[in-house]
Amino acid sequence: MIRTITLMTIVSVGLLGACNGTSENGPAPSEAAERIFTGGTIHTGLGNTVEAVAVREGRIVYAGDAAGLAEFTGSYTETVDLAGAAMFPGFTDSHAHLIGIGQRERTLNLEETASIADLQARVAAYAETNSEGVVFGRGWIETHWPEARFPGAADLDAVVADRPVILIRADGHALVANTAAIEAAGVTDETPDPDGGAILRGEDGRATGMIIDTAMAPFRALLGEPTEAERVEIYAAGARVMASYGWTGVHDMSVPYRDVAILERLADEGRLPLRVHVSANPGDYADVAANAPRQHASGQVTARAVKLYADGALGSRGAALLNPYADDPANRGLMLMQAEAAGAMMDDALRDGVQLAIHAIGDLGNRSVLDWVEAAYARVPVEDRAIDEPRWRIEHTQVVSPSDLPRIAELGLIASMQPSHAIGDLHFAPARLGLQRLSGAYAWRDITDSGAVIAGGSDAPVERGEARIEFYAATVRRDLDGFADPATWHLEQALSRDEALALFTSNAAFAAFREEELGTIQPGMLADFSVFDMDLMTADDLDLRHARPVMTVIGGEIVWRGGDAKLG
Repeated sequence: MIRTITLMTIVSVGLLGACNGTSENGPAPSEAAERIFTGGTIHTGLGNTVEAVAVREGRIVYAGDAAGLAEFTGSYTETVDLAGAAMFPGFTDSHAHLIGIGQRERTLNLEETASIADLQARVAAYAETNSEGVVFGRGWIETHWPEARFPGAADLDAVVADRPVILIRADGHALVANTAAIEAAGVTDETPDPDGGAILRGEDGRATGMIIDTAMAPFRALLGEPTEAERVEIYAAGARVMASYGWTGVHDMSVPYRDVAILERLADEGRLPLRVHVSANPGDYADVAANAPRQHASGQVTARAVKLYADGALGSRGAALLNPYADDPANRGLMLMQAEAAGAMMDDALRDGVQLAIHAIGDLGNRSVLDWVEAAYARVPVEDRAIDEPRWRIEHTQVVSPSDLPRIAELGLIASMQPSHAIGDLHFAPARLGLQRLSGAYAWRDITDSGAVIAGGSDAPVERGEARIEFYAATVRRDLDGFADPATWHLEQALSRDEALALFTSNAAFAAFREEELGTIQPGMLADFSVFDMDLMTADDLDLRHARPVMTVIGGEIVWRGGDAKLG
């Protein structure tokens, strides 16, 4: 008997005994597919579509016309009826933070906070129902608030004054704290700014409660570290969310190396509905180098990279710029790493075979990275490297001087970019940067045309993290209301549908050294698929905003489907 699975319902049917055998002309049981996907448009990522895909032992054994399924169909074969949905190679988010996504589900979620008044109301409500400990939340962005300013300690003191309140901005590069938190962190009006950080102060010289980049350390210490058991559940929650957003993989950034074992444990327990490529914190470099390339037996967890930070973020004016901020002429941002330290780690990484993923947002930050890489390549020739093609990555590559754009391809660097940043930042980046610098901002078209590989991601929880939003942003380059000013926002930098698909499939696989088994639908590849309720390749531009994932498949196994009350 052939079992049929639709997207709406999984029909459980008892399998017939071995006496049922196969048809006279059917395959031997060992050669039959375990699962077949058909009944919708299937994009291979190779520029064509097929009618059906057959999977055995986690890999694709057939991709072609439905008529060709006969030789792969046996009595134990399941058929998944796509019911008209569109299937793609598995979408991979090339830059996200799983633990932050999981924490967003378990703490005060400040996404879509509309004003300082709204922020205060959310904090007050959360504090009332969570009566002990630090009030901790993340996700606010002030750029669209009617108050047109950062929140401050006084705003938080007005609703919670008797215990610490710490609220991290969506980008993770700034926070606002109330007076109780400032005092608990040991920060005073006289505390000097640390290297790579800032304590914002008012005209009276007093700390406002806004804390930037490295100055956040004592406040993070107040939050404490989750226990290992809590971390397991946080990672599991983050992975479930990302699978429900249509991702089959995540390149997980800024991960304590010890947490690789947690991800591997979740894979062993069948609770990791993703493939995860880990970039560890720089303090864990020695462990990464000693074990690279580390790959779990399941093939779901790999760890060979280290994440570095060149500068801060644009929204909090921490991105390092060649010239001052247009809306803050005394400020050029913050460099979080200097040439000497960067060069030493780059030299080691070339010799050790460690992939580097380097955060750079401002044009000075990006130029510095390009200069550091060029110098390291000169110091460590190819014959002295563990890997001829190190595939180092610039994470964000957000604002680049046009004269520097060709250098990304020339140095063989991967531009790891998050399209949703452009459709969120369009509301404040012109003011931050001025119109002239926008010509090198979020320049997907120019970087692609230069020959560089762009790996697409979301930076969740900085952004929402949904696959459909990232695809829409890359191809339409307008906000979710359909707005962008064509006179300033360089709509010509948008990508074609095929190019956008590559960002999240084949390019993402290349960025993780897995292009031989991920990123396209063809025989021999791992059977990872993302299924959406509309065809992303043909839908009208604005309709892409409404696309929804309906099924996520890893190694031929359905790990999430629309309508599930419980994922994973």
